[in-house]
Amino acid sequence: MTTTLVQDMSSCLAHGMKATLSSIFAVFSLGIVYFLAAIPTGVALKLHPATAAVAAWAGYTAIAAAMLLIGTPAREWLQRKFKISLEPNPQKVFWRVWGRFGIQGLGLLAPVTTGPYIAALIALALGTQPRKVIIWIAVGAIPWCILFAILSAAGIQFLPKPE
Repeated sequence: MTTTLVQDMSSCLAHGMKATLSSIFAVFSLGIVYFLAAIPTGVALKLHPATAAVAAWAGYTAIAAAMLLIGTPAREWLQRKFKISLEPNPQKVFWRVWGRFGIQGLGLLAPVTTGPYIAALIALALGTQPRKVIIWIAVGAIPWCILFAILSAAGIQFLPKPE
């Protein structure tokens, strides 16, 4: 009887670990593709808001690092695909932020505007050192992770509890 109970508990724990790891992976992947939805999705998948925030941040930072590794070919492809001009245009918010705050401003705005891939490639094209690009893109996402984790944790309180 004790052996069966231990096996049942072990099986339940293993299932919970698989579910948690798959949720973390899903949030990490969403951090790459669509950062704004990653943390709320993680909380909806029953991850702790801090865990969801860290997983989303890791995915977001990983894709920025990947963009730095593939560099020039990716930058040229994105410029053609999205018709991104590297000529400063003071009428666009991006260029005003870049002119005033540089890579720090870009890093802070990228999570809710261009995303990490385009921000990284634009910063590289403008001559920023790759190390500074990854640091500021990673640091710039932290306040957004905190904000989205707090809002997601607060929002989950309004959902009906399963019975």
